[in-house]
Amino acid sequence: MKKIINQAQDVVPEMVAGFVRVHQKTIEQVPETFVLKQKEISKQVALISGGGSGHEPAHAGFVGSGMLQAAVCGQVFTSPTPDQIFEGIKAIDQGQGVVMIVKNYSGDIMNFEMAKDLAEMEEIKVGMIVVDDDIAVENSTYTQGKRGVAGTILVHKIIGAAARNGATVEELTALGENVVKNLKTIGVALTGATVPEVGKPGFVLADDEVEFGVGIHGEPGYKREKIKTSKEMAQELISKLKTAFQWEKGDRYAILVNGLGGTPLMEQYIFCNDALELLAEKGLDIVFSKVGNYMTSLEMAGLSLTMLKAEQAWVDGLNEEVETPAW
Repeated sequence: MKKIINQAQDVVPEMVAGFVRVHQKTIEQVPETFVLKQKEISKQVALISGGGSGHEPAHAGFVGSGMLQAAVCGQVFTSPTPDQIFEGIKAIDQGQGVVMIVKNYSGDIMNFEMAKDLAEMEEIKVGMIVVDDDIAVENSTYTQGKRGVAGTILVHKIIGAAARNGATVEELTALGENVVKNLKTIGVALTGATVPEVGKPGFVLADDEVEFGVGIHGEPGYKREKIKTSKEMAQELISKLKTAFQWEKGDRYAILVNGLGGTPLMEQYIFCNDALELLAEKGLDIVFSKVGNYMTSLEMAGLSLTMLKAEQAWVDGLNEEVETPAW
């Protein structure tokens, strides 16, 4: 294992410390926690997300006006604890309530729900949106049902815009559920990822192999094949998305091509170009597109394709200006 770290057990605290120093004008750390929060929060429903570290810039990179008001950083690939989430909720509540945006992993669901219960005992109104956008497999490591992956970032953005524009906890929760129903993601991996305290990759692919449908923690996908061209990989992922959406010619979609950590932007743009051409051939209207590393898996090479069947108000939310480190 070769990584630019000091001690494996210090990765999260040292990462958080560095992040706060770099972004100290807009972001601060809640004392004695790994919660990163927006410094100046307007009077609105506040949004909190989080999960295991190793997916940077998710979720701390999306803390700021127009997206999240706090992100809770767990240990690498491990859910944050309920007490940390609870401290984050208390730190950002402006009297309007808080909405939690949670990826569908068993530990995350359990710990965020426990934090919700603690907050409600202190009379803080809390809503919860669960994101389960990964269509690769129905059940996998850490999950009961579909996994939450890169589409979560689009939920942050749309819900963040609505919250900044005055929506209530109930309105945001209903909106989030509707967005998630129309949100689907699938990925492909070229390599595994190495958790620092483990010291070896979670899985190994041969030099000429790729795995379709791998999760962001290295969970199994649905098939392993010889490596294909970018266009062939785009065809594979789009075929799965087409089956899941049952789209019709003229439907309007937003797309996100998300790098998993080890794939250069050059290759991500090549893949996105291929995907856009294939989607145009199918008669879809792509009204928003974004490319980059938004929810990674340490140094895993590969990418995911997220599609959102988009209402105009959601597209407007995706296009709103925000003040965050990573959007």
